[in-house]
Amino acid sequence: MITCPKCGKENQDHYKFCLGCGAELPRGGAAAKPFTSNTPPHGIPAAQARPAAAPASPVGAPPPAAAAAQPAARPAAQATPSGAPPAAGANMVACPQCGHSNVLGNRFCASCGYNLSALSGAQAVPAVAAPVAAGPGGARSITLTALRADGTEAGQYRLPDGASVTVGRDTGSIFAGDSYLSPRHATFTRRGTQLSIRDESSLNGVYLKLKPQDPNRLEFGDVFRIGQEIIRFEELRGLGPSPDGVERFGSPAKGYIGRLALVIGRDTTGNAFPIPERGVHCGRERGDILFSEDGYVSGLHCQVARASDGQVYITDLGSSNGSFIRLRSERPVTGGDILLMGQQLFRVDL
Repeated sequence: MITCPKCGKENQDHYKFCLGCGAELPRGGAAAKPFTSNTPPHGIPAAQARPAAAPASPVGAPPPAAAAAQPAARPAAQATPSGAPPAAGANMVACPQCGHSNVLGNRFCASCGYNLSALSGAQAVPAVAAPVAAGPGGARSITLTALRADGTEAGQYRLPDGASVTVGRDTGSIFAGDSYLSPRHATFTRRGTQLSIRDESSLNGVYLKLKPQDPNRLEFGDVFRIGQEIIRFEELRGLGPSPDGVERFGSPAKGYIGRLALVIGRDTTGNAFPIPERGVHCGRERGDILFSEDGYVSGLHCQVARASDGQVYITDLGSSNGSFIRLRSERPVTGGDILLMGQQLFRVDL
């Protein structure tokens, strides 16, 4: 049994997050878990890697998005005692974030910490493409659902019928009060049974939440977000000789595949971290790059590493609040996908 240091609830040994308050559980009896990168010298496999167009030009980092906060500590009534395995035939619910099966009535997912109570009794399903509902005239009915910090729904907006629909602050409805949204922020386009989204050169961009353990390809210049950190993947290049032909001194970049630079302004970066051949892990408590002051970053959040195909990928490691990639070009979306626009999270419901 593992006793949660935050709320005192007992959890099974294999649980990663407390069923009572959603806090990350200590492992092996220690509050801080030892970190081992487990990245082989040749990089990570690319068998399940998903090439993806990602971020555009960097912008100033907005405040933490809604639905990114850690769940508040509170005792929870469980359908079965957390210290005992579920009874045979017990009703189970699948976590929409990681797919882990939980006992119906648990407030938080034991694997990734997702707030299951936000489902309000509805059965959770994995975030995959869902059957498309037909609207007037056979057009698909598409709804954007805004999510609050605790995962509950804050409002819905049904996209008007039509091949292309542009949303933003001028759209009103659930978008009106967000000053970090551009007047025309993003466009949804229907092509047959496919739905895609395109950033309309908005100031703060459109981010897509990555699915846990699903590698997403990074290219130089791509931007991603974990917690409140906005990070750009950059190429390591020398400045070259001065105009009068004098070579510049500089630390050697041999053995590095790029660097991660924190975006602190529209065209300004702060601290930068080189990425060795073995890759890096990012987190709040464990990893190679730590954001110890950012409470929205999980203990071990994501990995950036080169795969066997020679490409660099970012992989979310089952973090509580997710990893988000900024879209550089039009990209398909499916039912259950989570978008970060302005200060809000939106779930795409088809």
